[in-house]
Amino acid sequence: MKTKKITTAVSNDDIASVIEQTNRWSRKQLYKGHNKHDGLNSPILKLFLGWSKWPRIFAIQGIMRLPINIRPLFLVKKSYNPKGLALFVQGYLYRYQTTQQEKYLHEAEKLLQILIDIRASDRWKGLSWGYHYPWQDPGFYAPSNTPNAVVTSFVCEAMLHAYRVTKKDSYLDQVNQSIVFFTQHLQHLKESDSELCLSYMPIKMSMRVMDVSILIAAVMAQYCQLAADNTHMEKAHRLATYVARQQTEYGAWYYTDPKEDSLITHDNYHTGFILDAFDRYRNACAKNNLADCSHVNYDLGLKYYADNLFNNDGTPRWMHDQDYPHDIHGAAQGIITFSRHLQDHQSLVTKILEWSIGTMWNRQGRFYYQQTPVYRKRFTLLRWCNAWMMKALSEYLFRCEKH
Repeated sequence: MKTKKITTAVSNDDIASVIEQTNRWSRKQLYKGHNKHDGLNSPILKLFLGWSKWPRIFAIQGIMRLPINIRPLFLVKKSYNPKGLALFVQGYLYRYQTTQQEKYLHEAEKLLQILIDIRASDRWKGLSWGYHYPWQDPGFYAPSNTPNAVVTSFVCEAMLHAYRVTKKDSYLDQVNQSIVFFTQHLQHLKESDSELCLSYMPIKMSMRVMDVSILIAAVMAQYCQLAADNTHMEKAHRLATYVARQQTEYGAWYYTDPKEDSLITHDNYHTGFILDAFDRYRNACAKNNLADCSHVNYDLGLKYYADNLFNNDGTPRWMHDQDYPHDIHGAAQGIITFSRHLQDHQSLVTKILEWSIGTMWNRQGRFYYQQTPVYRKRFTLLRWCNAWMMKALSEYLFRCEKH
């Protein structure tokens, strides 16, 4: 199957067609797919490499970095990814808001029910979600289904979006239950009267991952605004202030604090995560008539993101000092972030769209994973590729309608 190459500006009708084909292909997969770090779901690799830190890292990284997808050869089964389902939910909700077609709302609510069904066990108070595979990082090891703050935050964003669209209290109640998980199970890795940093997972760990605290702050602030209940705003302010104070003088964030705790420096999609979360946080504060005490330089951060993490042709850089691989997730994140500011960044968004659809799109209904200087990784990781692009393209069309 040849890649569809579009050499002129992509029209909104083109984008709508791509969304429909992406949705159709993803539904045929029953929204299950392989995942970037799921190597230890292989019974073979788990048996031979699953016993300690570095063999696990070797297994996960080895599977992840190959130019082809060999997961089926190692008997890695496809599975739900809660973050991916949450992204599809938001994509469908944006399509419903744009077109008013009930089929999108129906599909979104179906996926929301699946998310409730696959939540983490009752061992954890409240509602939470994690990945359905063991995950070994240099800084921690998480057994399969260990809930984490990032995945739970993304599911909460889908629930908040669903509440705004449907006004069903159950979605807001579910977010409130996830705040119980945030407040009762995550470690306080740094705390003062003005700052708070929470852990990525409810396990022993010291790594302060930068996007965690602002993602949680955004969820708390939006819940308080929508529920007219400011119980969690003081904590949200301290979480946001901590992350704001980690911003460099040139507008960027390191992946961890201190920066030496990770080889990741200023990367593409985590920068977008932080900017979007600050935008949601600030909007919630404004709508609730609360002062924004985070003091983030959002405009400087947005400029840094545009100038340093995308090339002139719209291709997403991997990090500020590393061009390749060009990753479809980074492209999707750029579309999402800059679509919030189309009046200033329409040209950049158009270039990202042209690259994404012209170079990384397969007419079967799927997006390729990455482009290197030599070849493209032409396989599709459902959450990493289709879910992110489904949300990005749907949000872009929604914001075009509002712009």
